Order: sequence, then structure tokens, then C-alpha cells
Amino acid sequence: MNDTFYKEDNLSGLKRADFQKTIDGKQTDLFILSNDKGAEVAITNYGGAIAALMVPDRNGKLANVVQGHDSIEGVINSPEPFLSTLIGRYGNRIAKGKFQLGNKEYKLTINNGPNSLHGGPTGFHARVWDAEQTSKQSLTLRYLSRDGEEGFPGSLDVTVVYTFTNQNELVITYSAITDQRTIVNLTHHAFFNLAGLANPTPSVENNIVTINADFYIPMDEVSIPTGEIAKVEGTPMDFRTPHTVGSRINEPFQQLVYGAGYDHCYVLNKKEPGTLTFAAKCVEPESGRSLEVYTTEPGVQVYTHNWANGFSGWHGATFPKRSAICFEAQHFPDSPNKGHFPPVILNPGDTYHQVTIYKFGVEE
Repeated sequence: MNDTFYKEDNLSGLKRADFQKTIDGKQTDLFILSNDKGAEVAITNYGGAIAALMVPDRNGKLANVVQGHDSIEGVINSPEPFLSTLIGRYGNRIAKGKFQLGNKEYKLTINNGPNSLHGGPTGFHARVWDAEQTSKQSLTLRYLSRDGEEGFPGSLDVTVVYTFTNQNELVITYSAITDQRTIVNLTHHAFFNLAGLANPTPSVENNIVTINADFYIPMDEVSIPTGEIAKVEGTPMDFRTPHTVGSRINEPFQQLVYGAGYDHCYVLNKKEPGTLTFAAKCVEPESGRSLEVYTTEPGVQVYTHNWANGFSGWHGATFPKRSAICFEAQHFPDSPNKGHFPPVILNPGDTYHQVTIYKFGVEE
């Protein structure tokens, strides 16, 4: 780590020493990205986890708007293993942990009911990434996922760059190459609460959300897509116009019952696949903080922290049920087993590429 970029008096009150540990011969650390606006992001190279993200409200008061932990032990032993981490090799679920490439069937670790979730228990969220902070506003992480890791074929060389712009945009750029045909679906699982973390962290049910999607992916009772691509129109899944999270979340709509709230992939409206377009917006009315999401991905998984039990994290903040909202830009769940979904296959010689932007602002 380049010490010229680290600030011990960082806004989030995190201590670098609390994030330093040697795991399998590799060093974990804490990296602080700061912009000219005075906002700040703290990231650890263990799982690419965001430990804090400090942005202002309408009165200029800074608060941490991402759920995380204040030590490396907290991150490693979190009751929510994917809390604000990078996700790979495959974000979301793969049915029964099985898929076929060519004539060969591959079997993954089962870690979510009968399914594989988020790359398995030792996925990218639980790995120490090689890190280089190239400026006060940019951090590059790299990880080589070996052939057979968690059951996935091919060695996958992944680079993720976090850039925190002077417009309070956290830009995450992903690229990956493989030496063998494989599947890739990367994302970041940041748990946002625009009111700011507290004890307890408030519900996100007052958050006003817009999602640029006419369709979503219905799922079965174990959160695997049925294969249908359904209209949001006439359902509680419809966020084409702004609605509060809580206005319909408890309706007896089967999809909400299955997810215990929102935990669904939305099919983003796009004219051209792979273009960087608006995906979603979230506004917390009391603080005035807003978040806009832009992505090159075809979908965004919206999750309202439905299974949180009040566990504690950053500086004693606690995270009850529905105390965060996630916008995980990604390809669709179980795509390797759904031929009509956008493909997730990466071949040797090709490069996986994704850009997702989380832009923070304020509304008067």
C-alpha cells in the first residue's frame, strides 16, 4: 500500500492496523479513496469489501451510507458473508449448483438451500486480492481464480478498479480473461442505507425507488428463476415511477412472499446490450441523500436485506431486517441453465467487461 494516500484521520474513523492480517501468505489492508468534494470511501482488499462510504446530506453532514465492519476480523466473520463485497465467479444463484458447458457437467458448492450462491462459500468475497492504490481516488484489485476453484472451469484473471470521482461517483470497472471456456457474472453487493448507519440502522422502507425496467425475473420458492420474463405492470414489482420501498413490500404477492421482500432481478430497459445506461435511483427523504445507479449489465438484483437479524458492524452500528437496499448490477440468475437469458460464457481470447457507477447526490 502506498502510504502517501492513507489518512489515519479518515472520516469513517477506521484504523488501518485493524485491517491488517496475513491470510494464506497474503496481506490484507485498508485503502482510503478521497475526492476533492471531501467525501470518502474505505475499501479492504479482503473480498473488495467497502468498509465505509462517507457522503453528505442536504445540510452537508457526512455519514456512512454502506453497511460494513470496522476490522478485518469483522469482515471475515460477518453474519452476512457478502456484506458489501465483490461477488464472483457467479453472482446470484445457480440451480442445484450444476451447469453444462459443451458435453461436460460442472458441479459447484451448494451454499444456499439446494443451490449455489454468489460463487460459493470461498468465492471472490472471501479472497485476498492483490491491491495497488494508484492515486488518492483510485484503487486496483486483482485476483487469479484457479481452474477448479469452487468447481468453476478455467483460470480466471480478474481486475477490478474502484474510482471515486469529484462528482461523488463510485465507478467500479471489471475485466477478466480466461484460459478455458467458463462462465462469469461479477457484481458488487454493497448494502446501502442513505440515512446513515446507526444503532439501530433505520429501515429503508421510506426510501423512494425508481427502477428503469419494464420486466423482471420471477423465481420459485428456492429463488431460482422460473424461466419467465414477466411484466412489472400491475404488480408490486413496478418501480417505473417512484415508489417507497415499504408501500407494497408486505403485500401477499407470491414473489414477495418467496423473497420475504424484494430480492429480484430486474431486466433493465436497454436499446443496445452492453451500453452504460441508467438502472435505478434511490432517495432517502429525511436526509435528502440520493443514489443513482448506471451499468453496462442487462440486469440489477434489488435486495432489501430481508434476512438481517440486527447483527452489529461499523462502530457498533446494528443492521436489523430491511435496514439496507442493494442494487447488484449483473446478468440474470441461473443463466447457464436458461438458454434464452443473455449469455454468461467467456471464451479464451475474449475479455469480460463491466462498468457500474453508484452516483451520490442530494435532493432539496
